[in-house]
Amino acid sequence: MSAWHELVERDHDLQNPTSAEKLRLVGEHLRLGPESRVLDVACGKGGPALVLAQAFGCRIHGVEVSETFAAEARRRIAEAGMEQLVDVELADASRVALEPGSFDTALCIGAAFVWGHVGDAVAALLPALAPGGGIAIGEPFWRQPRRKGDDFVDLLSTVERFEQGGVDLIGLVAASEDDWDRYRSLQWRAAVETGDDEVRAQSFAYRENYLSRQRAELGWAIFVGRKR
Repeated sequence: MSAWHELVERDHDLQNPTSAEKLRLVGEHLRLGPESRVLDVACGKGGPALVLAQAFGCRIHGVEVSETFAAEARRRIAEAGMEQLVDVELADASRVALEPGSFDTALCIGAAFVWGHVGDAVAALLPALAPGGGIAIGEPFWRQPRRKGDDFVDLLSTVERFEQGGVDLIGLVAASEDDWDRYRSLQWRAAVETGDDEVRAQSFAYRENYLSRQRAELGWAIFVGRKR
């Protein structure tokens, strides 16, 4: 996780274009409950973990590579009195040894790039799931088919990647334009208020790309699946 993201996401409770309501819908798709053992890879500041633990009483083990984000997650967990349900390990998710079948559910809400694309993330996390376990991965997709070689693909192709990893799609929770605007706006404000010239220039370039192209063309969704 770059220092740039640590700065521009300083004000985010949820570090992706989604909402607490939509995360609870993901939990319903996954049938989470007090008995659920959940792995949250690249858990950031613990936003989704707190939403799900508070809503469903599930136990969540987060893994986060950024010391800044991990420390903030632990602070927020303690402030919410959720230490019995949520903990955070400081580690590189791509190098963590996961015991086979040790979790009922795996989350990776917006960091499939740790392994590559959404299908690679499924393949990496699936061994850690018990038979019939659930998985939820946030991933961008193009609203219209684009040329080959792009990092992302259209929605149908993204689902195909997801299922090729060894799961069946059971739910789709997509970001709205409002979700995207809220997420990006917090980044712009943080860059303007706390960033140096380099950070501001990078933020302005990303903002121009978002306004001129991404807002209309790039979607994002949490893909929810069940292990075959």
